[in-house]
Amino acid sequence: MSNALLIARLLLAIVFVVAGITKLTDRTGLRQAIIDFGVPATLATSLGLILPLAELAVAGALIPRASAWWGAIGALSLLLLFTVGIVANLARGRKPDCHCFGQLHSSPAGWKTLGRNGVLVAVAGFVAWQGWEDAGPSTVHWLGGLSAAQLVGLIVGLFMLGLVVAQWWVLLHLLRQNGRLLVRLEALEGRIISGGGGAAALATSQNGDAPGLPLGARAPTFSLPDLYGETLTTLDALRAAGKPVLLMFTDPNCGPCNALLPEIGRWQQEHAEKLTISLISRGTAEENRTKSSEHGLANVVLQEEWEVSHSYKAYGTPSVVLVRPDGRIGSPVVSGADAIRAFMAHMTDVSAQLPLQQANQGEPCPNCGKAHVAAPDARQVMPTGPKVGEPAPPVQFQNLGGETIDLKDFRGEKTLVLFWNPGCGFCQQMLEDLKTLETDPSEAVPKILIISAGTIEANKAMGLSSPVVLDQEFAAGRAFGASGTPSAVLVDEQGKIASGVVVGASEVLKLAGAAGVEAG
Repeated sequence: MSNALLIARLLLAIVFVVAGITKLTDRTGLRQAIIDFGVPATLATSLGLILPLAELAVAGALIPRASAWWGAIGALSLLLLFTVGIVANLARGRKPDCHCFGQLHSSPAGWKTLGRNGVLVAVAGFVAWQGWEDAGPSTVHWLGGLSAAQLVGLIVGLFMLGLVVAQWWVLLHLLRQNGRLLVRLEALEGRIISGGGGAAALATSQNGDAPGLPLGARAPTFSLPDLYGETLTTLDALRAAGKPVLLMFTDPNCGPCNALLPEIGRWQQEHAEKLTISLISRGTAEENRTKSSEHGLANVVLQEEWEVSHSYKAYGTPSVVLVRPDGRIGSPVVSGADAIRAFMAHMTDVSAQLPLQQANQGEPCPNCGKAHVAAPDARQVMPTGPKVGEPAPPVQFQNLGGETIDLKDFRGEKTLVLFWNPGCGFCQQMLEDLKTLETDPSEAVPKILIISAGTIEANKAMGLSSPVVLDQEFAAGRAFGASGTPSAVLVDEQGKIASGVVVGASEVLKLAGAAGVEAG
């Protein structure tokens, strides 16, 4: 019994020391995993330090005989805490990444994770139960009782075990790196075969229209089976929660889609309170179930071929389009993994209300030959909009009275399209200047169309006389190439872009031709 207790203690100590060290070396991933388990983000940073330190303390306490029982109690407490967290998330249909061993090994929490925890709980419970009075021999004493040959054999065995672990760790990272290279090669090959179609899907077409259906148009309805063929999911059902719906068109045989699936699983969990993400895939139910279970995906439905994708004018995978809570199109179609990541970063970034500066162009990309925008913070990258002289993107939104306003209604006179948010401090600072601009009788001052976020009441309280339409997802801003508020772009009498996007109160007023009006 004494030797069994010692072996159990050493096993637990090894598990907890490995878990603690690997978590400390990947604090960022650990913080995200803690948030995915439902812990508030304000506590995640501090808990991300406390948790691995607690695991290391437990490992240290299990080694000496005098503190071994307390170490077993600590191990049992942590394991039960982990188990409760996993069960709570599984009960809610969520499978967050456990991040149990940092980058060494991490997978979505599931029944396999619960089984592993159950074994460790049993081991810790055995030590706590039997070790109240005697937790087994001292580790130092046990090592001292070994012969020279036994001690050498133990050291060699541990060294070989370390080599095997290191070899698997290196192999794992090489496989991941090779996987990323294969995904990039597959995407590049696809663009070559299609004559650059992948890049074209991200760009504005030659007639100036953004990819997909016009903003504000009624989103096509659908009724598709889930992965088990038991439930038909409709667009109305996805909209029932009153949140925007992000439709993601994927394919189980698409390399870039598969590379994006782990992030989609995290997005579904992290942004569930303000956004419903649904994957519209094709292929067999079995292969989609496998990938869905692996990455903890929810709201996955199957189309037979491409009928739903094509109804939204999405002609490639992966692609996304946003549907507003009122059932209308809220964004152009965004295609490609990198573009989707940037789209999600902008959609979920509260700092999008702040004026952002145009980033500098970087060096030509070795993969595509284009100069990508480079910025110290990826959230400050300006989206690409139509160029001067190209037709303005189609825009349809409801005004504060519930009437639909179309940008085409402003043809025949210059129009300043102003992106606004009543909750933005920079907007509030220029509010009086904007009112002065509205009453300026000069013919040089263009008509103003304000595309705003926020509630109807907040926008009415501003007391503006210009037409105000609501765009809660900043879809029009992205279509025009804006990245924050206040920002504006000038549209000429023919409905074509007449200026670049400007950001900040003073630049907006200058663009409007109000030279005598200074920003407040």
